[in-house]
Amino acid sequence: MKDEMKKLVIIPTYNEIENAQKIIRAVMSQEDGFHILIVDDASPDGTAAEVAGLQEEFSGRLHLMRRAGKLGLGTAYLAGFKWALENGYDYIFEMDADFSHAPADLHRLLTACTEDGADLAVGSRYINGMRVVNWPLGRILISYCASLFVRTVLCTRIYDSTAGFVCYSRKVLETINLDDVRMKGYGFQIEMKYTAVRMGFKLAEVPVIFVNRKEGTSKMSSGIFGEAFWGVLKLRFRKFTK
Repeated sequence: MKDEMKKLVIIPTYNEIENAQKIIRAVMSQEDGFHILIVDDASPDGTAAEVAGLQEEFSGRLHLMRRAGKLGLGTAYLAGFKWALENGYDYIFEMDADFSHAPADLHRLLTACTEDGADLAVGSRYINGMRVVNWPLGRILISYCASLFVRTVLCTRIYDSTAGFVCYSRKVLETINLDDVRMKGYGFQIEMKYTAVRMGFKLAEVPVIFVNRKEGTSKMSSGIFGEAFWGVLKLRFRKFTK
């Protein structure tokens, strides 16, 4: 049954030349027959060209969306979600390019949806303990406290609301008004999960080990934390309708 369903892994990139080919080959080597959509924000290091050079080898399975500039993580995923729906994918994944998410865990997220009844599955760093490797203590505290803040303000049971490793069933993305998603940076992850839960979808958290990138540089910036803080407060009072 899982083999008959179309599965797309969306990987946004900006200056990921060190990781692009490696992560593509790692995902393609998994047994579930994943397709990949790379959404590249005009990386000046040649990431898009590196990906394009692999498309013949992975014909029909590796897709590339080139964008005009660095437009933000949230908008990259939203563009990818719309492309996935237009092209008939049944399960759509979010995943980082830097191997902080293990490609082998894609199968576990998929299973949570196809066999365990979840509508979306989150690769969680903080469910049943903390599973983060090689992050500075300060970064861990910021991330963990952010999730605690979200749980408190939004009254949810999501332990890792900022996680960027997620599997969505098609019906979730069809139901959410993607044009109405307001947060485009760090808060995008929070808004998507919270919206899905408020609309009655079942969310499952799958414990995963998050490993800090070994190659390339982080794209995090201080501005995205402010957007997330105020955005979460606004989310608390937003009305959600299907």
